[in-house]
Amino acid sequence: MIHPKARSSVWSALVAAGATALLGLVVLPAPLAAQEGAAAVQDVTVTDVVLPLGGTLLKAPKLTASGTRLSKDELAAILRPDSAVPWSERLARLDAGSLMVPVLTSENVGPGDNRQTVTYRDVVARDVRAGRVGELTAAGATVSVVSGPNRGSGTYGQLRATDLDLAALSRLYTVAGDGKGPIQRVYGTIQVADVTYADARGTTVKIASLNGRDLGGRQIPDGWNGAFAIVAGGFQDGTDRRAVAAASADLIEATTVGSLEMRGLSVSDADPKGPLLFEIRRVAYASEGPEAGTRLEDLSLSRGSLRTQLARLTLTGASLAPTVAALQGIAGEPAARAGFSDTEMRRLTPQIGNLTLNDLAIELPPEATPDHAPQRDGRVPVRGSGPEAARLNAGKPSDPKASEPRAGDPLAVTVVPQTGRRVALREATLAVGPPSDGVPSSSRLTLSGLSLPADLLAGQPIVGMLPAYGYRDVDLDVVADASVDAKARDLLVRDITVSGREIGTIRLSGRLGGIGPELLSGTLPAATLLMFSGSAKNLDLTVENAGLFERFLAAQAKDLSLKPDELRKEYVTASLLGVPIILGNGPAAKAIGAAMGQFVMKPGKLVLHAQAKEPAGIGFIDLGAARSPALVLDRLDVDARAN
Repeated sequence: MIHPKARSSVWSALVAAGATALLGLVVLPAPLAAQEGAAAVQDVTVTDVVLPLGGTLLKAPKLTASGTRLSKDELAAILRPDSAVPWSERLARLDAGSLMVPVLTSENVGPGDNRQTVTYRDVVARDVRAGRVGELTAAGATVSVVSGPNRGSGTYGQLRATDLDLAALSRLYTVAGDGKGPIQRVYGTIQVADVTYADARGTTVKIASLNGRDLGGRQIPDGWNGAFAIVAGGFQDGTDRRAVAAASADLIEATTVGSLEMRGLSVSDADPKGPLLFEIRRVAYASEGPEAGTRLEDLSLSRGSLRTQLARLTLTGASLAPTVAALQGIAGEPAARAGFSDTEMRRLTPQIGNLTLNDLAIELPPEATPDHAPQRDGRVPVRGSGPEAARLNAGKPSDPKASEPRAGDPLAVTVVPQTGRRVALREATLAVGPPSDGVPSSSRLTLSGLSLPADLLAGQPIVGMLPAYGYRDVDLDVVADASVDAKARDLLVRDITVSGREIGTIRLSGRLGGIGPELLSGTLPAATLLMFSGSAKNLDLTVENAGLFERFLAAQAKDLSLKPDELRKEYVTASLLGVPIILGNGPAAKAIGAAMGQFVMKPGKLVLHAQAKEPAGIGFIDLGAARSPALVLDRLDVDARAN
């Protein structure tokens, strides 16, 4: 069984499974309250069975119990809707070789304008002993839904369940408990095949198969029926949120799932802007064992000429425990209130755990904007404002100097007619630590093998110039690792690294002070609060060149009609003399200028470390109000080195 703290987003699937059980299974044993000691084993048939169960009305025109010792009168007494004997007690006496219901209809009304009708065909329960069913099957079902002006319909293929405890099912839904009792397993296994549902708006959902194992739960104060009713009514204006929060927390904690697996999910939408198709080959959830967690395999999305594919998405270590704790806190409030504040919604966020994506590919449609449309000669303009972009865009086929880059030119760009473009990502991982007051205590994001067309970066600071420096595609690796020290109110940026093939690497780390939960309160913009409360304590910056500087130097040299070595010398002089003057000509400024000069002369690695002299750091408001860089550098211990 799953530990109550280990939950996942499969909650909605479990609710559907529980509803199916309530609507499709309770009616089956009800006419069969078997009692030992009846005269003989026989076949008994009852007709026109009508069972009101909360907002659901179950109808069976005919029900036959084979191999039972119950008489027809005893069955009729069990099926009386006003019987004083609890359902769980009646079902516990059920004993029959098989139960057969040719047609079983479930009618559900509410909330609001919602109406749902499910009709099951050829329902058979086999090996029914003491309220437990060895196997339950149905040939299929049809579904009709009306929600206000919206309508929908669908079908199920074959349904099969094993090891059903109908008495336990009845207790969970109708008998109150304290939420701390033993887990009661309702299903050993459940299988549903060939699900199709379509609504009037043109959306169609299909599922090839749905399988579950070890589904059950605990009894809760309002019973599951009562809790579902409270939660459904909680979306109405003016509802006391304490009851909604308590019922929601009870349902989450009471639900147990061993495993769920869905195969062949597809969602299609006949959107006027372009048909959409979303598909997942397999979705699986397991509460424990080597496959614990949630996995999605072979996802694809297409809309028009856009194509997206993802080989695998894995979520492990997720937990609804923070959500339950926040709901229980709201339920224990002394006074009634309505709605939820932004802070409370943040606290309701579950723990994410570890999320991994593998092999993402996005096929983008050809660029159709006017500034990237093919010219009359078939060439495609190159984005960017640098000299190479201007040369390629202005050149004509008859101008060999413009249309044919020289051999060895580091800015050489092959101009070809535009086709579909591709964004790819080999792997992405996100690890999020336990939340504190709704804020994760730590997080680490890594992107490996990110590849994209350089022109997608057009307009962005710094990287927007890459196309002008001869880059057609950009291959990147990214790391972002940070944690929060709630007691010290510090944000520790352990590592922010961006590495590009044939570009270089930039690495940043540091510590920021004055970072508290009030930044997410929503009362004032976070940027405003950060300006007044935040401070910089230390900073480490490392820049490694892997080809970008040479391309930059070549582009600037062409623009200025200089040789690259001539321009390099000018940059070295500007670094050694100009940078210190701009920064105040102090010791720190001279150290920075000297390091930059060495880097320009031999582009390798540039390292800068800055530490605030005051333990509290330098306030962001002081940094913004400083009249000169020298006033900031005087408050720092600086170490700058190159190569």
